[in-house]
Amino acid sequence: MFREMRRKRQKLAKEKCDDILYRGTSGVLALHGDDGYPYAVPISYVYTGKKLWFHSAKAGHKIDAVLRDAKASFCVIDQDRIMPEEYTTYFRSVIAFGTIRILEDEAEKRTAIEQLAVKYAPDDSEENRSRAIEQEWKPLCMLEMEIEHLSGKQAIELV
Repeated sequence: MFREMRRKRQKLAKEKCDDILYRGTSGVLALHGDDGYPYAVPISYVYTGKKLWFHSAKAGHKIDAVLRDAKASFCVIDQDRIMPEEYTTYFRSVIAFGTIRILEDEAEKRTAIEQLAVKYAPDDSEENRSRAIEQEWKPLCMLEMEIEHLSGKQAIELV
Protein backbone atom coordinates (compact mmCIF):
# COMPACT_ATOMS: atom_id res chain seq x y z
CA MET A 1 0.00 0.00 0.00
CA PHE A 2 2.82 2.44 0.84
CA ARG A 3 5.68 2.93 -1.59
CA GLU A 4 9.11 1.51 -0.90
CA MET A 5 11.86 4.08 -0.67
CA ARG A 6 13.94 4.15 -3.86
CA ARG A 7 17.18 5.19 -2.21
CA LYS A 8 17.28 2.56 0.51
CA ARG A 9 20.73 3.59 1.77
CA GLN A 10 19.22 6.90 2.85
CA LYS A 11 16.37 5.31 4.78
CA LEU A 12 16.28 6.00 8.51
CA ALA A 13 15.70 3.18 10.99
CA LYS A 14 12.44 3.20 12.97
CA GLU A 15 14.34 4.15 16.14
CA LYS A 16 15.82 7.24 14.44
CA CYS A 17 12.38 8.22 13.09
CA ASP A 18 10.97 7.90 16.62
CA ASP A 19 13.79 10.05 18.01
CA ILE A 20 13.11 12.79 15.47
CA LEU A 21 9.38 12.76 16.21
CA TYR A 22 9.95 12.88 19.97
CA ARG A 23 12.43 15.79 19.68
CA GLY A 24 10.65 17.80 16.99
CA THR A 25 8.59 20.83 17.90
CA SER A 26 6.60 21.39 14.73
CA GLY A 27 5.69 19.76 11.46
CA VAL A 28 3.37 20.10 8.49
CA LEU A 29 0.05 18.27 8.54
CA ALA A 30 -1.22 17.52 5.02
CA LEU A 31 -4.92 16.89 4.46
CA HIS A 32 -7.42 16.67 1.60
CA GLY A 33 -8.53 20.30 1.42
CA ASP A 34 -11.29 22.21 -0.32
CA ASP A 35 -12.04 21.54 -4.00
CA GLY A 36 -9.49 18.70 -4.13
CA TYR A 37 -6.55 20.93 -3.26
CA PRO A 38 -4.08 19.63 -0.70
CA TYR A 39 -4.17 21.55 2.56
CA ALA A 40 -0.84 21.59 4.41
CA VAL A 41 -0.67 23.43 7.70
CA PRO A 42 2.28 23.94 10.07
CA ILE A 43 1.36 22.70 13.52
CA SER A 44 2.80 21.76 16.90
CA TYR A 45 2.30 18.19 18.09
CA VAL A 46 3.17 15.52 20.59
CA TYR A 47 4.28 11.99 19.67
CA THR A 48 3.36 9.00 21.83
CA GLY A 49 5.36 6.32 20.02
CA LYS A 50 2.33 5.13 18.06
CA LYS A 51 0.18 8.22 17.64
CA LEU A 52 0.45 11.94 17.06
CA TRP A 53 -1.76 14.43 18.87
CA PHE A 54 -2.57 17.92 17.58
CA HIS A 55 -4.70 20.72 18.97
CA SER A 56 -7.22 22.63 16.92
CA ALA A 57 -10.21 24.90 17.06
CA LYS A 58 -13.52 23.06 16.75
CA ALA A 59 -14.25 24.61 13.36
CA GLY A 60 -12.22 25.65 10.34
CA HIS A 61 -10.38 24.38 7.28
CA LYS A 62 -8.46 21.68 9.21
CA ILE A 63 -11.58 20.18 10.83
CA ASP A 64 -13.53 20.33 7.57
CA ALA A 65 -10.71 18.46 5.84
CA VAL A 66 -10.50 15.79 8.55
CA LEU A 67 -14.26 15.25 8.40
CA ARG A 68 -14.07 14.96 4.60
CA ASP A 69 -11.21 12.46 4.56
CA ALA A 70 -9.44 11.10 7.64
CA LYS A 71 -6.28 10.14 5.72
CA ALA A 72 -3.32 12.42 6.35
CA SER A 73 0.43 12.74 6.33
CA PHE A 74 2.63 14.63 8.74
CA CYS A 75 6.20 15.72 8.00
CA VAL A 76 8.87 16.81 10.46
CA ILE A 77 12.16 18.26 9.20
CA ASP A 78 14.98 17.46 11.61
CA GLN A 79 17.81 19.02 9.65
CA ASP A 80 18.12 21.20 6.54
CA ARG A 81 21.67 22.47 6.31
CA ILE A 82 22.40 24.28 3.05
CA MET A 83 25.72 23.38 1.47
CA PRO A 84 26.12 26.09 -1.23
CA GLU A 85 29.52 24.85 -2.39
CA GLU A 86 27.90 21.47 -3.19
CA TYR A 87 24.59 22.83 -4.51
CA THR A 88 22.69 20.65 -2.08
CA THR A 89 21.32 20.38 1.43
CA TYR A 90 22.15 17.91 4.16
CA PHE A 91 18.63 17.02 5.21
CA ARG A 92 16.94 14.59 7.56
CA SER A 93 13.16 14.25 7.79
CA VAL A 94 10.34 11.92 8.73
CA ILE A 95 6.89 11.48 7.22
CA ALA A 96 4.08 9.70 9.06
CA PHE A 97 1.02 8.46 7.19
CA GLY A 98 -2.21 7.57 8.92
CA THR A 99 -5.77 8.43 9.77
CA ILE A 100 -7.02 11.21 12.02
CA ARG A 101 -9.93 11.20 14.40
CA ILE A 102 -11.37 13.92 16.57
CA LEU A 103 -11.11 12.99 20.24
CA GLU A 104 -14.64 13.07 21.67
CA ASP A 105 -13.98 11.30 24.96
CA GLU A 106 -13.19 13.92 27.64
CA ALA A 107 -10.54 11.77 29.34
CA GLU A 108 -8.72 11.08 26.05
CA LYS A 109 -8.89 14.75 25.14
CA ARG A 110 -7.53 15.76 28.57
CA THR A 111 -4.64 13.27 28.36
CA ALA A 112 -3.70 14.55 24.90
CA ILE A 113 -3.75 18.26 25.79
CA GLU A 114 -1.85 17.65 29.02
CA GLN A 115 0.92 15.81 27.15
CA LEU A 116 1.05 18.62 24.60
CA ALA A 117 1.24 21.22 27.38
CA VAL A 118 4.04 19.35 29.19
CA LYS A 119 6.02 19.07 25.95
CA TYR A 120 5.92 22.81 25.24
CA ALA A 121 6.05 24.11 28.83
CA PRO A 122 7.94 21.39 30.74
CA ASP A 123 8.98 23.68 33.60
CA ASP A 124 5.51 25.10 34.28
CA SER A 125 3.69 24.03 37.43
CA GLU A 126 0.88 21.50 37.23
CA GLU A 127 -1.44 24.10 38.76
CA ASN A 128 -0.62 26.74 36.15
CA ARG A 129 -0.85 24.19 33.32
CA SER A 130 -4.27 23.07 34.58
CA ARG A 131 -5.48 26.67 34.75
CA ALA A 132 -4.34 27.34 31.17
CA ILE A 133 -6.06 24.18 29.90
CA GLU A 134 -9.30 25.06 31.69
CA GLN A 135 -9.31 28.55 30.12
CA GLU A 136 -9.11 27.06 26.61
CA TRP A 137 -11.12 23.86 27.21
CA LYS A 138 -14.46 24.90 25.72
CA PRO A 139 -13.20 25.86 22.22
CA LEU A 140 -10.47 23.17 22.25
CA CYS A 141 -10.48 20.26 19.85
CA MET A 142 -7.85 17.52 19.98
CA LEU A 143 -6.95 15.37 16.99
CA GLU A 144 -5.28 11.98 17.09
CA MET A 145 -3.39 10.53 14.14
CA GLU A 146 -3.00 6.77 14.24
CA ILE A 147 0.24 6.08 12.36
CA GLU A 148 -0.04 3.39 9.71
CA HIS A 149 3.33 3.96 8.02
CA LEU A 150 6.47 5.84 9.01
CA SER A 151 9.25 6.79 6.64
CA GLY A 152 12.47 8.67 7.34
CA LYS A 153 15.20 9.77 4.96
CA GLN A 154 18.49 11.61 5.15
CA ALA A 155 20.96 13.05 2.69
CA ILE A 156 23.45 10.49 1.38
CA GLU A 157 26.25 12.59 2.89
CA LEU A 158 24.86 11.88 6.37
CA VAL A 159 24.75 8.10 5.90
